[in-house]
Amino acid sequence: MTGQKKQQVSMTEGVIWKQILAFSLPLLIGNLFQQLYNTVDSIVVGNFIGSEALAAVGSSNPLINLIIGMFLGIATGAGVIISQYYGARDQEKLSWAVHTCIALSIIGGILLTVLGVGVSPLILRLMGTPQEVMANSSVYLRIFFGGSLFNLVYNMGAGVLRAVGDSRRPLYYLCISSVVNILLDLLFVVVFGMGIAGVGYATVIAQAVSAVLVMWALLRTDDIYQVSVPKIRIDGRMMKRILALGIPSGIQQSIISLSNVIVQANINVYGASAMAGFGAYSKIDGFAMLPLQSFAIAATTFSGQNVGAGNRERVKKGIFQGIILSMGYTLLITPFLYLNVNRILTVFSSDPEVIRYGSMTMRIMLFFYMTLAVHQILMGTFRGAGKTMVTMLIGIGNMCILRMIYINLLVPYFPSYQAVLWCYPITWTTTMLMDIIYCVKAPWLPRFGEDK
Repeated sequence: MTGQKKQQVSMTEGVIWKQILAFSLPLLIGNLFQQLYNTVDSIVVGNFIGSEALAAVGSSNPLINLIIGMFLGIATGAGVIISQYYGARDQEKLSWAVHTCIALSIIGGILLTVLGVGVSPLILRLMGTPQEVMANSSVYLRIFFGGSLFNLVYNMGAGVLRAVGDSRRPLYYLCISSVVNILLDLLFVVVFGMGIAGVGYATVIAQAVSAVLVMWALLRTDDIYQVSVPKIRIDGRMMKRILALGIPSGIQQSIISLSNVIVQANINVYGASAMAGFGAYSKIDGFAMLPLQSFAIAATTFSGQNVGAGNRERVKKGIFQGIILSMGYTLLITPFLYLNVNRILTVFSSDPEVIRYGSMTMRIMLFFYMTLAVHQILMGTFRGAGKTMVTMLIGIGNMCILRMIYINLLVPYFPSYQAVLWCYPITWTTTMLMDIIYCVKAPWLPRFGEDK
């Protein structure tokens, strides 16, 4: 067995919680580096360009998530299929799936470049972006979407590696691209004075580095998921399977992102300081959520491989142990953030108003992170089992429809920045409750409270 092949891990046997942790740790470190270079963008912008530019970067995130959500959802569906075929050791279908995925990412990257560059300014105007922020936001978004091909190829390639149990190499590539991004941020903005355009170019170059590295790994491996350039094409039957699982996830991500764009538009009403404060909180929240997101990805791979191997009792055990790990983490991080909120926010801005809005945001959100701990594990498990339609319906029903009902019917009676924020914890809680109800009643899982 080669050193490359040892990177893969079968999750169909062994101690469950140890496997989840071992798989999650590289994901966590890799996502930490990714979040780090996103945060460095904000730190450099806030301290070397200004609070209006910081507001532009922060308010761009919901729009970025909205536009790329569908494509990332397709990558999720691809990962589910690959993990199931890998668990079943079906080499032929696995090869079809991998090459179709890479072809879809290339096509999607080209389409996303055209779409993102073309519609970003229009959507920014529809969001009610203040005039003083509009120019910077438009420049940043157009440059970001100009690198969409690299973004999608990396995400699809890393998804393939994770689906077969390899969470280490995506970590290495993210670490390298993060260092590249940070160095280029400092070079382009601090040394060359390129402003917010420099931040955008640094991000695109870093994404290109990670895309090249992940494709190199897929081309050079000798395991059954190896990529061969002549085979990169779309298999019609496999594409239908990928889209059947991926489109619900993509719709879920896009529509929830759309609801977040609408929430952002309501935050924009309170001015650049509120936008910058919410944007700074979002960066901190991004770090805080990394372990939960890593556990969710681990749950997807764990569930997919075990469903593929026909071991559903093990899936049920993985749910319990995953929730215990996630809840334990939130019990540690919540008090730490609550006690250090102002100190952490000063990293992004010294403006007292920005800090005030950021602190207000965090103190409302923190105590509901436990609902997200449960949701992430259950959502990851459902996706791994191929139940992406269920996750879509639960997600859209709560994090979009209910959120919009709250924003449009209740907030006008209590108009304030805090009232807008409460749409998040309320819908997190209802989402978790519906996840639990489905999990208890799911016909594809062994009955809870009964042993097979």
